[in-house]
Amino acid sequence: MGGHRENDDAGGDAALLRSVAAGDASALAVLYDRHAGWLHARLTRRCTDPEVVREVLQDTFVTVWRSAAGHRGQEAGGWLWTIAARRLVDARRVQERAARVTALPAPAGVAPSAEDRVLTALEYGDVGTALDRISPELREVLRATVVDGLTTQEAASLLGIPEGTVKSRALRARAELRAALSQLNPAPAGGPA
Repeated sequence: MGGHRENDDAGGDAALLRSVAAGDASALAVLYDRHAGWLHARLTRRCTDPEVVREVLQDTFVTVWRSAAGHRGQEAGGWLWTIAARRLVDARRVQERAARVTALPAPAGVAPSAEDRVLTALEYGDVGTALDRISPELREVLRATVVDGLTTQEAASLLGIPEGTVKSRALRARAELRAALSQLNPAPAGGPA
């Protein structure tokens, strides 16, 4: 993953995560030193605001501290990136909500990125409304695999469910999402005009 190597020795990432789960702050510091650089670089490629990147990186390791016991021994770098990507999406949602509340016009010459426009449409458009109508466990899988762009394995790791469950929930979620969208925008009785 992104320029780092998994350590397989006794001081490897899996051992560090077990120590973090047991409350060892020094293990978290070692994990941070080992992974923060490449995580920062990847986050910076997705977000140009250095303050947001710093907050997301911090939130990522706070999440690791709180949920290290949930790590199931899979490759730690993928697990860390999954957490960081989710935190970045969350940070963007917070920024978007704040921007809508204050309703300040964007500075001249600065247009939202295509990704920001898609995320905004997903959250506040018909798709967001339809997502709110499907069950939370299905919504989580869709957000992880579609919105966050995670692989089935990464989504399974993040959500703490088997990969097969991610696949079956994704299939059900898409069907429920289509049904919810059709309820929001029913086709005219006479067909398309």
